[in-house]
Amino acid sequence: MTAIVDYRAGNLTSVKNAFAALGVETVVTSNPAAIASADRVVFPGVGAARSAMENLRNLGLVEAVRTAATDGRPFLGICLGMQILFDHSEEDGGVDCLGIVKGSVRRFPDGTGDKIPQIGWNDVSRTERGECAADFSGREFYFVHSYYAEVVPETSLVTEYAGVKFTAMVERGPLWACQFHPEKSGRVGLDLLRAWLDIPRR
Repeated sequence: MTAIVDYRAGNLTSVKNAFAALGVETVVTSNPAAIASADRVVFPGVGAARSAMENLRNLGLVEAVRTAATDGRPFLGICLGMQILFDHSEEDGGVDCLGIVKGSVRRFPDGTGDKIPQIGWNDVSRTERGECAADFSGREFYFVHSYYAEVVPETSLVTEYAGVKFTAMVERGPLWACQFHPEKSGRVGLDLLRAWLDIPRR
């Protein structure tokens, strides 16, 4: 079973529909036991870091998500669901996040002439890391965000906006997390989801 985590901050319908287009049945759940028993876990997100963390705590999902992201199951974070895997976000005056990926999430600088939030397509390029990066380097994905994750050792794909190079995707074994929205990125997004579905449990 593939579980999509519902913590009142997710783009749930489009994520579920993207997997359905690949013939994959998913369950949308806020039940920690269902997440614990899932073979694969998807952690989507739109909105703000502070309210997302509050929702995770109020729903009793913090440890369920931490465990799913670190116990060897394929795990996919999307947009805000990637950002709050990091240690800390500058959003909302600063908020401590899940601390699964060591690093920070920062706001795009003002005064560059670029619109904030970024809304649109960016091409991505690979770093020296990652099993999937070679297949997606040079391809374009759809981004919607005002905050970005700094480049960290687990970064496998990077992109640039407002004069800042930032993490487009991190890979740590079966944990993949992307700033872009694969479910809104057309064929290339479905290709990435299909590649993630091919990851074996470790």
